[in-house]
Amino acid sequence: MEHRKKLIHVTKMPIRWGDMDAYGHVNNTVYFRYMEQARVEWIEAMQVPVRPGGDGPVIINASCTFLVPMTYPGEVEVKTYVGAVGRSSCQTYVDMCIDGTVYAEGAAKVVWMNTQTGKSVPLPEHVRAMLEAE
Repeated sequence: MEHRKKLIHVTKMPIRWGDMDAYGHVNNTVYFRYMEQARVEWIEAMQVPVRPGGDGPVIINASCTFLVPMTYPGEVEVKTYVGAVGRSSCQTYVDMCIDGTVYAEGAAKVVWMNTQTGKSVPLPEHVRAMLEAE
């Protein structure tokens, strides 16, 4: 299923020797770390501190489809896209590429939440404006 999505962040990170598993390729759990780091960089670029307390983004689901095994050495480019934007959430998608080839595709739903109450809160206006800008 094709989703409307807009590129919102690009970052590169090295594939570390310790990212690999006994099969000689990047362990599946590490792909989620790559997505997490890219997401934190994107959120902080929007002037939203990723710290405990108050309102902030949390992930309510995440997925990854592994297309081609990654190996050390290398550098992965992580492209983050936003899809549907709701009252308190947005759907994100990720492509993890090496030399222009997509090695994995991921997704995560980001919800703004009050960390004291555990309840969702509206997206901050400046975040919504960035996500909805054409």
